[in-house]
Amino acid sequence: MYTDPVSDYLTRIRNAVMAGHRVVEIPASNLKKEITKILFDQGYVLSYKFDDDSTVQGTIKIALKYTEGTKEPVIKKIQRISKPGLRKYSHSKDLPRILNGLGIAIVSTSHGVMTAKQAQKENVGGEVLCLVY
Repeated sequence: MYTDPVSDYLTRIRNAVMAGHRVVEIPASNLKKEITKILFDQGYVLSYKFDDDSTVQGTIKIALKYTEGTKEPVIKKIQRISKPGLRKYSHSKDLPRILNGLGIAIVSTSHGVMTAKQAQKENVGGEVLCLVY
């Protein structure tokens, strides 16, 4: 039993990248599905598949992305920011900028889960879930 499903999700991805795995399976939830879609859209994962058949909540299968020449992972760092014990909220003007725009911050807003850039364009703030670069 774990108390923070998003941290578990990020840790499974981080461990799979460090071990050099091609695919990682993660228990599904709606928030995790949205984060997976953002990671795919931003080019951090190769592909994903939502399996609703295997368990009650389903699973997410994520194919991790590596560079062609050096076989290094595309995800260098994936870090949880807002935790259950200490939530981190930001206004649209104060959202973090990662590596001068080379990384992304994933934010949970009242308009759904999105990157910090999208949240700034829509002028909404929210809970900063994680940083990826």
